[in-house]
Amino acid sequence: MSEQQQPELTKEQKQQREIQWQRECFQNAQKHLAEKGIIPNAVIDKDSRFLAPLCAVWKMKAQNGKTYWVITGRLPTDHVEVTAATSARAVMKHFSYQWQIKADSIMANAGHDPSQVEFANLLISRAHGLYDVADNDQLWANEAS
Repeated sequence: MSEQQQPELTKEQKQQREIQWQRECFQNAQKHLAEKGIIPNAVIDKDSRFLAPLCAVWKMKAQNGKTYWVITGRLPTDHVEVTAATSARAVMKHFSYQWQIKADSIMANAGHDPSQVEFANLLISRAHGLYDVADNDQLWANEAS
């Protein structure tokens, strides 16, 4: 039995799929912050970046007066205060480093818990991939240094 080939998506279908992906990432970012007791009230679009379907980096102002970077997508959703990095590209590298440190800590304390080891390995994998994306100058050609 052969696999059926998916029909090629039109430009409009691709745009609609990307808009849906961004909407889902935005909802995940809001939910993540809310679970941490942070209520976002504005997105700073000019500083936010979308690399569909891998990740979205949001710069969000919150009701507490602070501004946060939030990362969502095919990786763990995470956040940090805006003072941690000056740009979406820099915060991706920040998350990459932090996830590697967190993974090392989890591995050191996981004992024989396979779910903890699995999560640490996921963090390491996503950290490496995220760093590669952030380090790819072609993806950031239109960014101010």
